[in-house]
Amino acid sequence: MMIFLAEWLSQYNDDFRVFQYITLRAIIAALTSLIVCLLFGPVMIRKLAAASIGQSVRSDGPSTHLSKAGTPTMGGAMILVAVAISVLLWSDLTVRHVWVVLFVMISFGTIGWVDDYRKLMQKNSAGLSASAKYFWQSVSALAAAFFIFYTARSAAEVSLLVPFVKDVSIFLGGFFIPLAYFVIVGTSNAVNLTDGLDGLAIMPSVMVAAGLGIFAYVTGHAVFSDYLGIPGIPGVGELTVFCSSLVGAGLGFLWFNTYPAQVFMGDVGSLAIGAVIGVTAVLVRQELVLFIMGGVFVMETISVVLQVASFKLTGKRVFRMAPIHHHFELKGWPEPRVIVRFWIITFILVLVGMASLKIR
Repeated sequence: MMIFLAEWLSQYNDDFRVFQYITLRAIIAALTSLIVCLLFGPVMIRKLAAASIGQSVRSDGPSTHLSKAGTPTMGGAMILVAVAISVLLWSDLTVRHVWVVLFVMISFGTIGWVDDYRKLMQKNSAGLSASAKYFWQSVSALAAAFFIFYTARSAAEVSLLVPFVKDVSIFLGGFFIPLAYFVIVGTSNAVNLTDGLDGLAIMPSVMVAAGLGIFAYVTGHAVFSDYLGIPGIPGVGELTVFCSSLVGAGLGFLWFNTYPAQVFMGDVGSLAIGAVIGVTAVLVRQELVLFIMGGVFVMETISVVLQVASFKLTGKRVFRMAPIHHHFELKGWPEPRVIVRFWIITFILVLVGMASLKIR
């Protein structure tokens, strides 16, 4: 929206042309979403607390979590609103990629909101049933995947890039759709599983979003993509603004979510953020790099799969409790230690993923 205003004002003053630069708009977008969260966060927390929208705690979980019962949740809505405002203000809304990511964020956020609403407002402990949740996630993810596939303007947009290997890409054709689907739904649920400790999910999400923002910028920049030997995709650079908005909003949310948390994200936030990260990786053609950078999310998901499979097949548990962050808590690690160490692991993995831009 502001880019159109800046273009009109540039008729009278050339200084407004500076807003054509994605880098400047990305910085301003991050600051905008950060400020929105910091300003409206306390208001939202008070309203959630007044409405008694509080977190329920598993009785079989770590005893240290019992004190968290009643902490306001569904705070992830704050992130989504801040990102939407920032993106609508500072993105080039003529670029289709922006609308795809907005659609995914809103649709998955809605699914999470319904689940949270049923659990917390209607006191239905089951919330949205697993089958219903998966069905609507599938509908949203497939809609995005089909749209991306049928609006692709080059083979590069539907080819799988292999990191750390030069000039290797695999044309997927129709196989692009199931790949995109699994990346979007899988990442959404992986972030949801990770969201079990104060700040554990949001900071890795911020770091991965920042890394994907850099990939979006160089992929959408003809000179940089040619220099780095990656296929250029016109327009995808605008996702840098989207990613930076998520970074700003995530940091703003972390201000209130850091240990001990004043508010929790809820499914409304975790499902949407994971889906946004997944669809962004699809659009910038870095699904395999996402697997590296989001290693903490992958680890959390695998721990749940192994736990369930082992218990069903052998009657024994691999971990003391799954997801794996609870395993470390039950081993005696204080919650802040688990959180910060997982952050450090994510930071390292994001750097490894970023290295694939140059090491080829």
